Amino acid sequence: MNDENAGARRPISGSTIWTHRHMRLAAASLVMVLNAGAAVADVSKPPQAMAATDATPDTVTVQRGDLQQTVDAIGKLQFHRVSDVSVQTAGQLKAVLFAVGDTVHEGTVVMEMSPAVQAIQVESNRAQMARLQAELADQQAQTDFAELQFKRQTQLKAQNATREESVESSRMNLSSARARMDSIKAQIQQLQATLKFDEESRQHTQILAPISGTVVAVNARPGQAVSIGQAGAPLLRIADLSQMTVQARVAEADVTRLRRGMTANFQTPGYPGRTWSGKLRQVLPVPAEGTGEQGKQTFYNVLFEVDNPEQDLMSGMTAQVQFVVAQAKDALLLPAHLLGKRDAAGMYEVRVVNANRQIVPRAVKVGMRNQQQVQVLSGLEAGEQVLAGPVPVPAVAPLPKRAALMGTP
Repeated sequence: MNDENAGARRPISGSTIWTHRHMRLAAASLVMVLNAGAAVADVSKPPQAMAATDATPDTVTVQRGDLQQTVDAIGKLQFHRVSDVSVQTAGQLKAVLFAVGDTVHEGTVVMEMSPAVQAIQVESNRAQMARLQAELADQQAQTDFAELQFKRQTQLKAQNATREESVESSRMNLSSARARMDSIKAQIQQLQATLKFDEESRQHTQILAPISGTVVAVNARPGQAVSIGQAGAPLLRIADLSQMTVQARVAEADVTRLRRGMTANFQTPGYPGRTWSGKLRQVLPVPAEGTGEQGKQTFYNVLFEVDNPEQDLMSGMTAQVQFVVAQAKDALLLPAHLLGKRDAAGMYEVRVVNANRQIVPRAVKVGMRNQQQVQVLSGLEAGEQVLAGPVPVPAVAPLPKRAALMGTP
């Protein structure tokens, strides 16, 4: 047996066992010191720049676009220009020539009627006029003769060739003749007015359309008796559909922000994705009917017109209206929910992911805003990435195996 084998079988002394145990403890202490040093190193990093990880952060790109501040309201479409057809004389309707939905032009005959004044009555009045004209001519001759008699008696009286009674008698005859002439003339004037009315009544048997448009209501029927100024629903109603009026109800908290001439956009459920525009014409100064009473919220009616050349819009349609209070063109835009707290200087904090994949806090100044977006005035540039989600957790490297540090006994 050689010395090497003898050394291998030599029993381990107590000093050797103590050395191995302390080596294990020293290795464990080294691991703890290294871990503590790593933790201290992480805490010492500045909060403005955290190292990026392999995880892809959730970001939003700063972009340019248009931003609007709006007042929203619900409204109804109604006719802008409407005209009711009425009669100018009493009579009976003979024919109604148009129905609801038909297009008519100004001056077109829309109804015909039989006049209350018959032709026989017109002829009778004309005959009476001829008789009065003849009476007037006869009375004119008698008046001329009475004037001659009075002049002659006046001359004879100057020569003391006649009596006073004859002069007074001729004066009375002249006055009576003139009075009868005045009476006949008055009758003629009255009959002339009657004849004129009869003639107009016969001419108004054809009722014409006052404007061009579409028939939207018909309440007349053949055989119906009508009169001038007849109460109730109009016989026939015509509307010009080339332009419509939107009547929107705006809450009192928002109506003070509206001004005449501002842009008003609206959509209607019947045409999804399509938008119409107009200019605010008027804010009615009285509350809308049924609002502001018994604790109800107060609303005001706001009116504006919209062109309708294709007549796609119809009365009664619902309009979802946005009045444009303010707007910014080609502005830097950022989702409003990404803004952090506001500081004393009025700046907001956002977190930007830079080109080195570092998350850097940034103070920004904002301008116009709505519920979804804000206008960025300073602090960001177009194309920059703003963190939209939580800060990603850095990846932790696995610790070395215990056996590798401690070694084998």
